[in-house]
Amino acid sequence: MIRLDNISKSFDEKIVLDRISAEILAGEIFTIIGPSGQGKTTLLRLINLLDTPSGGEIYLDGISLQKPGQDLTSLRRRMGMVFQTPISFKETVFENIALGLRYRHVSSAEITRKVEEKLEEIGLSGYEKRKAWTLSGGEMQRVSLARVMITEPDLLLLDEPTANLDPVSTKKIEELIRYYNHEFGTTVIMSSHDLFQGQRLADKVAVMMGGRFVQAGDTIKIFSEPCSADIARFIGISNVLSGTITGHEDGMILVDLGGVTLHALSSIQSGRVTVALRPEDITLYNEPDGKMSARNVIQGRITDIKPYGIISHVIVSCGSISLAVQVTWQSIRDLNLSKGQDVILSFKAPSVHVMPEENDNGCL
Repeated sequence: MIRLDNISKSFDEKIVLDRISAEILAGEIFTIIGPSGQGKTTLLRLINLLDTPSGGEIYLDGISLQKPGQDLTSLRRRMGMVFQTPISFKETVFENIALGLRYRHVSSAEITRKVEEKLEEIGLSGYEKRKAWTLSGGEMQRVSLARVMITEPDLLLLDEPTANLDPVSTKKIEELIRYYNHEFGTTVIMSSHDLFQGQRLADKVAVMMGGRFVQAGDTIKIFSEPCSADIARFIGISNVLSGTITGHEDGMILVDLGGVTLHALSSIQSGRVTVALRPEDITLYNEPDGKMSARNVIQGRITDIKPYGIISHVIVSCGSISLAVQVTWQSIRDLNLSKGQDVILSFKAPSVHVMPEENDNGCL
């Protein structure tokens, strides 16, 4: 539905977007993730015709948005955009949602019917006469979403739609995004720095860094097989280490991390590499266990325990390297873990993700 062909954007001499290309299929949820200030909002504004690219072309169903003489109003009406900060007009909730229909000269009876329908969808029935500015941030963001969706756009653009919301409001917005996507087939392009949100919602993910898509593809592949150290760290993999392939054994490669050797499965067979190992893929023991069957078994000493909600990261020094291990609070109590304690780490060879070291700036 949307094709980006070498899109670039500069402000004065600063390059914000650098030759971005991608295809987004109709009915897809396509999520752009990346650190703040990488160009995500700028790209959405270009697609929504709020700005023009410095180079390249954007196509909507094969129609170039940059073609001279194009009817931009009809193209823009096929899209709707919800911004990070909820927008409210100094009117009632009813009038805020009805705005787009009034511009389209829809009859009063039809407007009333559709607004009531949207209020029920967003869980705000009975709020018609409330002043919009009296709503909470989460309620106002739902109104913003309803104001866009009441015009039945083919394409919904979302710029960090839950960035300023509490978990309950975020859950409601995510449910509405899924609802409009599944029930109406609305194509969704959204930006987010919430990695878990990207995993929950997206069919496809693009990682944006330095104004470029450095990796794009199926959501599961992006989060399980990052192609560079920068991406691995951004998606939350704590253990990212440099090493050298020193040999082979039983169809596996041996990676030396400076005195600690790991077994791994990889198509890369030689040279300097970067390895990524998720903390949740490591099992921690406080003493040898005969049930350990993994190829990688390493001894170490706990140097720190960092709580993250209901789980903790236990930091273990293993010679020349340190590894973070994800452990529940209950396991910490059961194993009586503490700083300075000697432990054993175990993890399987397929858990060690191997990347060429020279790909640290991306892989597209």
